[in-house]
Amino acid sequence: MRKINEIFYSLQGEGYHTGTPAIFVRFSGCNLNCDFCDTQHEEGIMMTDEEIIAEVRKYPAVTVVLTGGEPSLWIDNDFIDRLHEAGKYICIETNGTHPLPESIDWITCSPKQGAKLEITRMDEVKVVYEGQDISIYESLFAEHFYLQPCSCSNTAETVDCVMRHPKWRLSLQTHKLIDIR
Repeated sequence: MRKINEIFYSLQGEGYHTGTPAIFVRFSGCNLNCDFCDTQHEEGIMMTDEEIIAEVRKYPAVTVVLTGGEPSLWIDNDFIDRLHEAGKYICIETNGTHPLPESIDWITCSPKQGAKLEITRMDEVKVVYEGQDISIYESLFAEHFYLQPCSCSNTAETVDCVMRHPKWRLSLQTHKLIDIR
């Protein structure tokens, strides 16, 4: 059983896959308590893998985004294998503080200051920018680095930081900008 806050179909609004139709499986709960978090989703219902897969199959997209809260608290190799067997491409958005199944197709790590990373593989790093020193993240092993304004509130500062640190690209929460889920 896995605690699910919601499952919905939309477009990926952030990072490398922006604009891609995706099925979002939002897990409940998180092991961190970030001040800026816009996903305080503690409520949820316990669902079996069969129930989750049945819900995911209702949508035409191949991409499934595991998100939260913190999805690594709820997933394992068997769950990822079942999603792959259903023909899905699996992305995860994680804070990186718990190990992940190796067979996940795309890992987006959103590291938080002071939290110890327990993952070594990540395809993209996405940092919510609040004026912090981003150089501490530049040694992470990832191909793509994204800096994202905090709830669309400090875009000019974030653009300025990206201009000073060209390793990074700007990521906007386009789902919020175009008013979709």
